[in-house]
Amino acid sequence: MHSMNNIASSDLNLLLVLEALLEERHVSRAASRLNRSQPAVSHALARLRDIFDDPLLVRSDGGLQLTARALQLSEPLAEALALVRSMVDHQGLDMRTSTSHFRLSLSDYGAAILLPALVSRLRQSAPLADLSVVSYGRDRALAALMEGEIDLAVGVYPALEQWRSSHLKSTVLFEETFACLIDGSCGYTPLDLTEYLARPHVRVTVGLQDDSEIDMGLARLGHKRRIAVQIPHWSSAPELVRGTDLVLTAARRSIERLANGSLQCCEVPFQLPSFPFVQTWHRRREKDVSHRWLRDEIEAIVRARSQL
Repeated sequence: MHSMNNIASSDLNLLLVLEALLEERHVSRAASRLNRSQPAVSHALARLRDIFDDPLLVRSDGGLQLTARALQLSEPLAEALALVRSMVDHQGLDMRTSTSHFRLSLSDYGAAILLPALVSRLRQSAPLADLSVVSYGRDRALAALMEGEIDLAVGVYPALEQWRSSHLKSTVLFEETFACLIDGSCGYTPLDLTEYLARPHVRVTVGLQDDSEIDMGLARLGHKRRIAVQIPHWSSAPELVRGTDLVLTAARRSIERLANGSLQCCEVPFQLPSFPFVQTWHRRREKDVSHRWLRDEIEAIVRARSQL
């Protein structure tokens, strides 16, 4: 009760400073985000430490880290501020004057199908809003949502069901299937399973030991493909296929648009289940009006693409 009584009698703007410090984990970045001076934010941090009787942020080799008490405060603080903002913005948010900073995790594939249209919409409808994009692996992205490091993750997250009890929410943007990209001048097409297994493959993955749904599907059949080239970035994969006997197995939407000349899109010669492409966020962001606007924009972009 000591902390609550003190915060109730304090300037409630301290909560905004606390939010920025917990999310940025850096006094200067928090000050820039709040459009305040660094000494003012440092003074506010000292007040917050006194109110909560805890250092909240402590120095370590990697910079400032949150204390256990700060981690405990993070979720209820975010929910409380989201509720306050939804009350203030009950007549609707004018995104043209919003200075929101959106932090997304997108794979190369997700960036290719969403980012150009999303940036265009931001420049037209929310010109003062900023966008930061990172490309985290699947588990890392979900952990970053939990920690408040990012606001939204868009992609394929097979482990999402395991995280739902930890307060992650999501919507399915579309169901996706796999297809193969090959250079038709360098081998037989369409591929049968024998030809598929005989040819070398290129795999796009962040981790060195990261078996994909394709590898697991083959393992269930008692087969294993040869990964001749493994890379972390999707953008260079199609050109590795051109002029070679390599096979790229990936999401159909990413491959179909690349089929031109000798590059051909063909069916995967064994059964693989479809998979959902989703956007997911922590429930602390559920009532944040600007966050809801961003989610709606992403859904609109996907709907528009599906009608092409």
